[in-house]
Amino acid sequence: MTIDEIKEIIQNGENSYIEFKEEEIKAKELAEEIVAFSNSEGGMILIGVDDEGNIKGVKDDKIEETVMNICRNNCIPHIIPLYESIEVEGKRIAVITVPKGLNKPYYTADHKYYIRVGTTKRIASKEELLRLFEAGGSIHFDISPVEGTSIKDLNIDIIRDYFMKYNTFDLFEEPEESVERILVNADILKEVDGRKLCTVGGLLIFGKNPEKHLSQNGVSFAHFKGNEITDELIDKKIITGRIQDIAEQLMVVIKNNMLIPSVINGLKREDKEEYPMIVMREAIVNSLVHRNYSISGSKIRVLMYDDRIEFRSPGRLPNTVTIEKMKIGVSYARNPFLVKYMENMRYIDQLGRGIPMILKKMKEAGAKEPLLMEQGEEFVLTIYKA
Repeated sequence: MTIDEIKEIIQNGENSYIEFKEEEIKAKELAEEIVAFSNSEGGMILIGVDDEGNIKGVKDDKIEETVMNICRNNCIPHIIPLYESIEVEGKRIAVITVPKGLNKPYYTADHKYYIRVGTTKRIASKEELLRLFEAGGSIHFDISPVEGTSIKDLNIDIIRDYFMKYNTFDLFEEPEESVERILVNADILKEVDGRKLCTVGGLLIFGKNPEKHLSQNGVSFAHFKGNEITDELIDKKIITGRIQDIAEQLMVVIKNNMLIPSVINGLKREDKEEYPMIVMREAIVNSLVHRNYSISGSKIRVLMYDDRIEFRSPGRLPNTVTIEKMKIGVSYARNPFLVKYMENMRYIDQLGRGIPMILKKMKEAGAKEPLLMEQGEEFVLTIYKA
């Protein structure tokens, strides 16, 4: 990093990725800052700069050793930052670049989990901590129990049909106590303190009314006349229910909102789809199966414009998944329960094939390459009109 780059960073002040600290910082406080950056998107700590951006400098010749010892002994799992010593205006600044953690969640020696929010750090809330564990692959939210639920919240007829078709036995021929045991073993129910509660996935696939207990379930669809969200609204719908039913309903809604121009081929008039329906189906199912359901109150958003459709799913990508990996079919099941059951019901062909297929089909259609990106707390898939 150059002196000019450091000066510009200092001039711009602290933000979500930049923290200033004076040399006298305590080991405990520095560990908290490093853990917070690792649990978030990474960042940079400048030691030798005060909160107002005044360069105070660092005099301790062993500051690098001190920082590395803190990362090794006060941060769990161990964090390996990039350390640089840069002289600015005759004063030495220690620059610690903390990478986005690949082994979340990280915590301090006193077992506290910190996250970075704006220009400050704070202890993660219960919901945020759950997301950190989920991002690290330690737990899967889709098999978590939902308080206030019971087997009465499940549609037993649909479960029976599923088991008849894919497990070839009749649930209704089993004794009542055996039915609950089967559903627990199938992760549709979960036993907690002697109570049998529905799991998140159990409600999403087999629930009578999933959104009664999971307000985040469902899709918010909006169609705009133009290419901006401020343009005139043509159609708006909220679609809820079991996720396989949401997928079918959303397909109909998108198709009804598409223009289907005709082309003359010889003596025949042929309809030309703006978006191949196989691509729409894959994008819909991908959003429903892979979104982060631990983010309460946030539905999937599908925004249709004149030139594109955006599929906005709550939740950033899990730890080891990158956009480049997704493009070549490398994937990770955030919700393995949903993947398994939707795969059995033939809504998913094979884990990891969805995005490469979308890219291939849109290229064949002569459209601009679909855009995949993380924006805030959403993963966004943008498909452009062919």
